[in-house]
Amino acid sequence: MSDLKKAAARAAKLRELINDYRYHYHVLNKSIMSEAAADSLKHELTRIEEKYPDLITADSPTQRVAGEPLPGFKQVQHSSRMLSLNDVFDADELAAWIDRIKKLLPAGTKLEYFMDIKMDGLAAALDYQDGVYKQAITRGDGFVGEDVSANVRTIESVPLRLRQTKDNAKFLRGRTEIRGEIVMYKEDFRKLNARQAKAGRPAFANPRNTAAGTIRQLNPKLVAARPLHFHAYDLIRDSKAEVPTNNFAYETLCALGIIANPMATVAKSADEIINFYKKWEHERQKLPFNTDGLVVKVNDRRLHERLGVVGKAPRGSVAFKYPAEQATTKVKDIFVSIGRTGAATPVAMLEPVVVAGSTVQMATLHNEGEVHRKDIRIGDSVIVHKAGDVIPEVIRPLVKLRDGSEKKFVMPTRCPDCGTRLVKAKATEAIWRCPNNACPSRSWKLIGHFASKGALDIDGLGEKNAMALIEAGLIKDPADIYKIKNDDLLKLERFADISAAKLVAAIQDKKNPPLPRFIYALGIRQVGEQTAIDLANHFHSLEKLRSATIDELSQIEGVGEVVAESIVEWFARPSHKRLLDKFKKLGVKPQEIRRSAGPLTGKSFVITGSLESISREEAAERIRARGGTFQTSVGNETDYLVVGDNVGANKLDRAEKLGTKQIDEQKLLDLLSK
Repeated sequence: MSDLKKAAARAAKLRELINDYRYHYHVLNKSIMSEAAADSLKHELTRIEEKYPDLITADSPTQRVAGEPLPGFKQVQHSSRMLSLNDVFDADELAAWIDRIKKLLPAGTKLEYFMDIKMDGLAAALDYQDGVYKQAITRGDGFVGEDVSANVRTIESVPLRLRQTKDNAKFLRGRTEIRGEIVMYKEDFRKLNARQAKAGRPAFANPRNTAAGTIRQLNPKLVAARPLHFHAYDLIRDSKAEVPTNNFAYETLCALGIIANPMATVAKSADEIINFYKKWEHERQKLPFNTDGLVVKVNDRRLHERLGVVGKAPRGSVAFKYPAEQATTKVKDIFVSIGRTGAATPVAMLEPVVVAGSTVQMATLHNEGEVHRKDIRIGDSVIVHKAGDVIPEVIRPLVKLRDGSEKKFVMPTRCPDCGTRLVKAKATEAIWRCPNNACPSRSWKLIGHFASKGALDIDGLGEKNAMALIEAGLIKDPADIYKIKNDDLLKLERFADISAAKLVAAIQDKKNPPLPRFIYALGIRQVGEQTAIDLANHFHSLEKLRSATIDELSQIEGVGEVVAESIVEWFARPSHKRLLDKFKKLGVKPQEIRRSAGPLTGKSFVITGSLESISREEAAERIRARGGTFQTSVGNETDYLVVGDNVGANKLDRAEKLGTKQIDEQKLLDLLSK
């Protein structure tokens, strides 16, 4: 099959899937995939059509704005087409857009750019006649929308008469059209779902769909009962000269009594746009509404109009999107990775794709059962999810894009690293494991884990160096690292005098580690950082933990029977007893917990995102030193969520639902200084 035929077949499948998504999203108000995933599919289709222009069809999703109007409302033609925007995803694509528009304008034209937060709501056009509210129309297909005048009239933020001042009197004469987004604020959405739960009704999916579904209700009384807001982004008059710039439009909208985002501003260069982008990438979680990027326009509306329209989008505007947490790509292969506990995990090798700001080439498939349950095959197009530092995972395959060449995954029966037959400890367990404690993969990953940041944090002893030390026969287990001397390391190509001395010093410096870190470093199945902290706080010493029973362990909050059994089983193994005895013989003695009351006693903290002046680990230790509790996830007992930079949505959403107080880094530092 020729490349053109392959591209045509792929484009046809993409159009079908995108159109199906758009119908569900815009017409039925249901999401069959995330907007980010749909954008990723559309981006792929756009690239195919750019490469093969003859494949562009009149009904392609790249050539239209949105879905068909819903039945049940009168259809109204827009005064001018409501366009959507092309996307840019990074500084290079932004620069390319600026270069393109400059080439279309007279040489030496000075450009200003108007920037606003892109709201995630339902686009609508409000029509005022002589300053009095007359009509509201949804975007529809861009040419024709739905008359939702009665419903929009119930929105408190929509004035029924425009406010008049001496400077804006002309806008209260004749026809004035105001375009914007109808949104539901995040806090209102949370309260609405709380009422749904109390009434035993299902929760709504997200604020955008809820706002759209509300406006499309045929009963205005129901609309009035739900809190919606209208935020304007455009002002249109028959005489275009009356609105010379987008900045002027926003100032006038505010004067007329319409909400326009106050953070919107003018930039004179790409650098200023980037700075604004970065500022709101960090601070957007504080906004009352959801957003996935910025809108950037040529500020001079005369120049903006001169640049014209290509397909569905104006040349003079773009949506500058934040890194999506979901994208689509292809599964090139599936292999099995052996972890430090022996877990055999299927891993998908992916065609590289940027998700949440980083390039993803591999994603976990969790276990054999998950692969078969989701029916993920080699060669599939899939949706990949990644939030912040979370390990990427494959959400699901896009079955409609299959062409018959995909292959089902078959779980191997033997360990790919040592050849030992894989086993399951229990018939009900989902994970196959390599039982060989001397398996090369298990050994170097366990030592790498022992030295990792969350564990003993031994600088210079990463997984690659651990592998080199094992291959050289210098170490077999984590305790052996304390035997290493400079001369041993100098025999290896990876080390010189300085690096060898640094590693030996770093290892010796961690002979008396904090008890929670040491427990976590042991690599006990089911014991993460928070569980290690809980165990240390309860038993105070390693010796008491070693002799704990299942009943004693199960009494600790967060430690259930499964975790308790795993801990008891770990300490009962002869090989682990020998390992702990070896640590003791080599002078490794974890610090016992001697907790005293402090200014943060009784207060629990969780950190999301990165902090500028202090590491997460240092913050955790300082919190504990002042009597507080550091947690890794937000729960009912969490008092503070510390919000840093580049945060993921999960902890913030959880905190909002539970009413957890959110503080910034400076407030945390203030509490730690008391």
